[in-house]
This record gives sequence, structure tokens and C-alpha cells, in this order.
Amino acid sequence: MSSPLWITATPLASDGELHIGHLAGPYVAADVLSRSLRADGRPVLFTSGTADHAESVELRAARGGRKPEEVAEGFRAAITADWLRAGVRFDQVVRPARDRGYRRWLQELFLDLYAQDVIVPRTRLAHYCESCRSWLHGAYVTGACGHCGARGEGGLCQECARPNDGELVDPMCVRCGAPGRPRRSRRLYLPLEPMRELLADHWRGAGLTPRLAVLCESLLEDGLPDIPVGHPGEWGVPVPVDGFAGHRVDSCFEFAALHLFGYGHDKQPLPERALHFCGFGHAFCHVVLLPAILVALGLKLPQEFHVDETSGIGPDEGDGGSPLWALDLLTEFGADTVRRHVLTARPQGAGGGIGRADLERTRALLDGTWNRWLSGLFAAVREDSAGRVPDAEPGGEGWEALRHRLRRAAEDLREAYGPEAYAPRRVVAVLDEVVCCTADFGYVNGFERHRPSGAGHHLPALAAQLAVAAALTSWAWPVMPEGATRLAQALDMAPGGPVIPEALAPPAPGTRLAPPSGPVFGF
Repeated sequence: MSSPLWITATPLASDGELHIGHLAGPYVAADVLSRSLRADGRPVLFTSGTADHAESVELRAARGGRKPEEVAEGFRAAITADWLRAGVRFDQVVRPARDRGYRRWLQELFLDLYAQDVIVPRTRLAHYCESCRSWLHGAYVTGACGHCGARGEGGLCQECARPNDGELVDPMCVRCGAPGRPRRSRRLYLPLEPMRELLADHWRGAGLTPRLAVLCESLLEDGLPDIPVGHPGEWGVPVPVDGFAGHRVDSCFEFAALHLFGYGHDKQPLPERALHFCGFGHAFCHVVLLPAILVALGLKLPQEFHVDETSGIGPDEGDGGSPLWALDLLTEFGADTVRRHVLTARPQGAGGGIGRADLERTRALLDGTWNRWLSGLFAAVREDSAGRVPDAEPGGEGWEALRHRLRRAAEDLREAYGPEAYAPRRVVAVLDEVVCCTADFGYVNGFERHRPSGAGHHLPALAAQLAVAAALTSWAWPVMPEGATRLAQALDMAPGGPVIPEALAPPAPGTRLAPPSGPVFGF
């Protein structure tokens, strides 16, 4: 078997629950690609993780009077359960605070880079809170980005994606509100400038989106920065270098390195190709830091990036100010509705809204088109063919033209599902067109039931519609796996076949249908 295509999705900090903005970002889109490739018989490794050692985990623990380990464990379990409920199926989820061997692996990687002088000590100005008598980094400090002026936390700017270590304007301690004061601090850094040519060559061949290309070219023009890879602290993996007792591996560096542990690169060869799904605010870790680590290790890995813009949907920005937690919406609307909607509203550009009213409209669309057509089809088979697939070749008025159009739709879907031209919003549009055209076909041919010249004229049209329903058990499965599985069970088929025109074939004549008692897609 050939090397799997490696798909990664941004590790999520285990400092809170999963909200709808997370699903609208990397997770559902990456899962759809993973499912479509598996259905086509291609080997895939789909990985992610939880950023257990993020400063935000320690900060939340301190505010709640708990241990960071408890916070990470609790939210990690909730996040993992919500991923599963949303139909997002990873092959590997790295749990830094729990996985055996992870700490030792990260420290060995750190020492390897230190021995090569890739990681070096530097003395730089850093933010310090005199009131709390502690260094400010990551979630412990807020201020204005020195590059774009956007306010945010330390570490990486979520607006321009550039590192802002020690460069925040008007820094403020999150714990006490006191201003951060500049103070000299000796820490370990990963200087990127010595890798300039190697990184530039990597970026030229990575097929960067325009916004990522602007980021990388701006970094090159301004001079590649030194990235802190350790800081004084109590939470996280201890820095294994003499002279830096009390320092922890920086969460940004760990964020990038975590992907290599998920793949297990030290146990198996790297894949020929990797596709990373992330938000632009995390792009630096994927596009800059991870390639820098790979370059330092002498590993060449072609990488591509699917970057979504920030969705603007945070946990407190839902309808009426109520939280839009993924668990609540998945329980209320079902995975099919949520997955389908976030793909159409995915913030790749001018996406739609993500609120309860928006999800209601998506559910109404599924009920008014997909489910209405299927319920009518199942009723017609029950009444006119004793609930069994009729012994008739697909046909009916307009079938040849529709079949030709459907086969073209299958090719469009295959292209939009593929990694070379991945376009999940296009997938949803084509699927809707398939269903609407078939529903129109069914309506027109439904009058055949009343033809005075004899019975059976309408059975070919039922067989034709059952052929489309059978195709949807494969064509729609990556987007709406729950509904596609229910439809496959109703047709006595296996779901999740390859997205090909040949899927357009009805079940064997005489097959007894077993329609679900409720809606097929969504609920």
C-alpha cells in the first residue's frame, strides 16, 4: 500500500468546550475530505490533538481553583465527545498531558534541535508583571499587536498571524490588570533567519493561498524572527537543557511539533504529501514553525494548506448573546444539519451566518427538498410495488437527459471532493441540484400512475429515483454521514462507496425497503 495522504486539523486548546466556530473552521471540512478519500480507496491518516499545555489551560485552572491537569482532562473528554457527535473521525488525537511517551519524545526532539544549534539561548526584553512577580506570555498578557495593531493575547496575533513576543503595545497582565514592564530575560529561541533559503524554497512549492503568501513574503522582507521555544513557568513540558531549570517548552513550538508525534514520523516514513486545515490565526505554526522543524530534521515533506478565515462566531456571539456550543446545536439540529450548514457558511470568504435561525433554515431546506422527495418515493414504492424495489429498468419521461446530467454531477462531485480542487461548498450545491432535479422528475412522472391504458407505466420512474437514492448513499456520505447511513439501511445497502457515476444504480429488484420512521437527513 502506498503512503497515506496525511490530513491534519488544528489542535484545540483544552480550556473550554467545542463551539460552532470550531466546527465551521477546520474540523468538518477536513473530515469530509478524509471520508471522500477513504471511500475512494485511498489510504489516509487524519490526525489532530488537544493543546493541553496552552497557557489558557493553566489560567482557567487558576481562576477556578483547580489543577491544570484536571481542566485539560475534563475539556479534552468533552471536545473528543463533541467531535464524535459531529461525525468527525480522527485516526489519531494526540493528548499531550496524557499520552505515554509524549513528554520524553518532545524533550528528545528539543535536545536534538539544541544539539544542532537550531535552538539557541538569547537574552531579550520580555513582558513582566511586577505586581504578580511573574513573566507575561501567551494568555497571561494582552495588548496591541506591534505589526497590525489588533488587540489580543501574547504569542501569535490572531489577526495578522505574526509572532508578537515582547512586541505588544501597552501590554497588560491578565491576572491583575497591571501594565507589563520590559525586563531582560534569558530564554531559548529558534532563529528562523538561518533557514531563510530553505524556508523560501519550501513556500515557493507549497501552493500558498494569497493571504499566506503575503504573510510569508512579509516575514522574509522584514527578516525572519527568532521564535521563543521556552519560557519560565510551572505548566507544561520542562525544558531539558541545562541552565534553564523552571522553564517550560513554549506552547506554540509544541503546537507545531505535536503533528509529528501524531504521525509517528520516527516510527514510519513521512507521507509523500500533507494537507493542513487551520484557521489563519494559527497559520504561523503550520506554515512556518512546522516546516522549520522539518527542515532542521532534514525531512522534506510537500505540504498544502486549507486555511479558513476567522468565522467571527465565538462562544458568546450567538443569537441573543447566548453561547453557541457545538453540543447544544448538535443535539437540537443533528449532525447532518450542522455539518451541511457549516460547509456552506465556512469562512473561506464571504460565508453565511451561523446561528440558530440559520440552522433552522438549513433544516427546513433538508425537510422541504431531500426528506420530502425521499418520503414521497418510499410511499410510492410501498403503495405501488408492495414496498419492494420494482422489477423495471430505470426510465420515465426525461430520464435519459436527467441521467446524463446526473453523471456529469458525479464527475463534478468527484472533482470537488478531491484534494486537488477541494471545494466543499460546491459539493453541497451540486448535491442540492441532484435532489431538486430528481424531485422534479418524480413529480412529472408521478402522473403515470393514473394512465388509463394500464398499470406499470410509472415503475421505471420509481426505479430511476431509487437509483439516485442509492447514489446518494455514496455521494452525500462525506458531508452527511448519518443521513447517508440511514438511507443506505433503508435501501439495504452499505454506505460510503466511491463517488463515481456508476453508483447511479437501483438496489436489486425485489429488495424490501425499510424506510426510517423519521427524517432521513437531519432531524
